Amino acid sequence: MTENRGMLLILATAIISGVAIFVNKKFGVNGIDPYIFTSLKSVIVALMITASLVMARDKNLLKQPSSKQWIQLVLGVGLIGGAIPFLLFFKGLSLTSAAHAAFIHKIAMAIFIFILAVPFLKEKISQRLWIGIIILTFSNIFLLILSNPKINLSGFFFILAATVFWAGENVLSKHLLKSLPSRVIIWARMTFGSIFIVFFLLATGQVHLVASLNLPQIGWTFVSAMILCAYVTTWYTGLKYVKISVAATILMIGSAITSILVILSSGQEITVVQSVATLINILIIGFVAFALLKAIAGLSSKQAVTS
Repeated sequence: MTENRGMLLILATAIISGVAIFVNKKFGVNGIDPYIFTSLKSVIVALMITASLVMARDKNLLKQPSSKQWIQLVLGVGLIGGAIPFLLFFKGLSLTSAAHAAFIHKIAMAIFIFILAVPFLKEKISQRLWIGIIILTFSNIFLLILSNPKINLSGFFFILAATVFWAGENVLSKHLLKSLPSRVIIWARMTFGSIFIVFFLLATGQVHLVASLNLPQIGWTFVSAMILCAYVTTWYTGLKYVKISVAATILMIGSAITSILVILSSGQEITVVQSVATLINILIIGFVAFALLKAIAGLSSKQAVTS
């Protein structure tokens, strides 16, 4: 797979993430305990990924990691990436709006990843990337204002804490992807993560709450699990071939998608000003995304020719 295809996968992740936060807020944590919701869907995804590995009959796939890498997969990818931040994020999402949650997650994720990627992965952030980041940030802020989100400080700090954990795990995963297949990272994140989350439910005495879910709640949990499976598959598969700083920038588009969905589904009359402003921001974000992809693809082609 080339870097160009990798970036298209990351763009798909941004779209999936934008839809996911909206769906999880509206049909998930609004009516389901956030810890039960995230634990059940994580277990479902872990089982799906495990089943796909078994069906692929690649017996040597999980033999590739070294002892040190297994520790990193269990504690770094599983606990820090697949367990703690999921519990924090969905608790925060239950307290605040979808648009607010998406904005904090995407903007803070980019900031923390930039901070970590430069010293640990030796990535350089180009001037074009900085321009794209600034434009996307202001567009997201404007759309956030239009969506009129209710800001909750407790929700803010839960989501911010989750984002810090995810940024650290993503940088570690990018490092591991240099020598391991993306399928190993995906499997470790969801399998070990779901195990740790189940232990959390057992320790807090909340497992019995699963039995209280009704059929529609179980249905939406399965829908969310399908979306999560698509998210981790596209993200880690694309991340193997794309700089994490670039991936984090493209992922910022997801915040705009969530805000737009919130505006369209608000049930309130949308003014002409809101409509025009939203349309302009959609065009700006689309243009920036296209320009970033084209610019990075062009740089990759030049590097390939030079080498």
